[in-house]
Amino acid sequence: MEDKFRGHILAIPYPSQGHINPLLQFSKILASKGLKVTLANTIFISKSLPLKSIGSVQFDTISDGYDEEGFARAESIGAYLARMEAEGSRTLIELITKYNSSPHPINGIIYDPFLPWALDVAKQFGIASAAFFTQTCTVNYIYYMHYHGGDATSIPGLHMLEPQDLPSFISAPASYPAYIEMVLNQYVNLHEADFIFANSFYKLEQQVVDSMSKVCRMLTIGPTIPSTYLDNRIEDDKDYGVHLFKIDSVCSDWLNSKPPGSVIYVAFGSMAHLSHKQMEELALGLKGSGFHFLWVVKESEQAKLPPNFIEELELERSTSTSEDGGKCKGLIVRWSPQLEVLSNEAVGCFFTHGGWNSTIEALSLGVPMIVMPQWTDQPTNSKLVQDLWKVGVRVKVDHHHHHHHANIITDENGIVAREEIESCIRKVMEGETAIEMKKNAKKWKSLAIEAVSDGGTSDTNIHEFLSKLATATA
Repeated sequence: MEDKFRGHILAIPYPSQGHINPLLQFSKILASKGLKVTLANTIFISKSLPLKSIGSVQFDTISDGYDEEGFARAESIGAYLARMEAEGSRTLIELITKYNSSPHPINGIIYDPFLPWALDVAKQFGIASAAFFTQTCTVNYIYYMHYHGGDATSIPGLHMLEPQDLPSFISAPASYPAYIEMVLNQYVNLHEADFIFANSFYKLEQQVVDSMSKVCRMLTIGPTIPSTYLDNRIEDDKDYGVHLFKIDSVCSDWLNSKPPGSVIYVAFGSMAHLSHKQMEELALGLKGSGFHFLWVVKESEQAKLPPNFIEELELERSTSTSEDGGKCKGLIVRWSPQLEVLSNEAVGCFFTHGGWNSTIEALSLGVPMIVMPQWTDQPTNSKLVQDLWKVGVRVKVDHHHHHHHANIITDENGIVAREEIESCIRKVMEGETAIEMKKNAKKWKSLAIEAVSDGGTSDTNIHEFLSKLATATA
């Protein structure tokens, strides 16, 4: 049954790691169910990811008009998006035309709605189309309401959202004119898509999904994280298989020497840039908390740590014996295999910026969170973590002489103080609230596994897509 040709899907991610990973993972799931899937990255991205295929997913390319240096070369986000639309449409048309004269013509496109022109191309060819949202249904609901002029602060299942709970593009549109345009443009032609997928799962955002489905039917198909950590239905599927950053991993030996639930894992994603002051407060807060911590700090950011901070930690490590292993509190690494770390039982809490991939990984692996949101959807995710899913806390920003809006903590005046960091760590690592959060985290983990397992909500939604596609291409 799996062998017969069921169609060839072309997947078009927005060209950044946080968007590629979930769509690649979804592509692997579809391929495991018998579809032929080709994922088209930009030429620039594909140079840094020299991949022929992962599992049964093949790779090809389109152009964003910046083949040599990618996004870094663009004068602005607005310029980048305009050029990507022109070049992307042209090269996508060429790509589909190429496959259409092969034994495996394209009969469906799955695209990231940050690239709404991909849907126009699909329509031109008369092939099935599916939007793939990489953010929470709640965030999509807020953008959708905003786009249609509705109230974006009243969310089903949550109390009224305060400005600091909204995505930064909505609460501070003036700071991000091109981005607000990009997130709202997702809805320009969305009603023309045959399917709308979201990387979430039904029970996680039940009320929002139900409300959203009244206006456009959103199929939750997540969590799109490697199968080894969920249902184990794809053989040897331990990571996304895509690393835009170089790997250097000494994490597991160190973690394995620590007691269960005793380590704070700190990582703010590839895009985060904290100020010197914030790095210092974070370093002192972690050290002051007295807990073990594993902190991922990119090489380019290490100069922002307090003087000798790394050296002191290394000295502690080299002089501590296994008996007083408790003395060696911290390890700083340039990169970490995040899923492996989060699934290690030594980890008791994840200190994160609250990007959606990191958040859904922690939810799927049952790890409570401390969230320090920076921008985009992160403030909203942190609200959900704290108040809807009750698996963590959001840090409070100290605004002593703060003239700016409260959303972006990289702002010079808005700093999360070491005392606040220590206090959040204690809330999540010890005492009654910590026990409650851990229990909730375990609950979401089992519901995530249930959603993607045979007959679960995400699994059922994927099968609905497959059967409709089969009928359309029969």
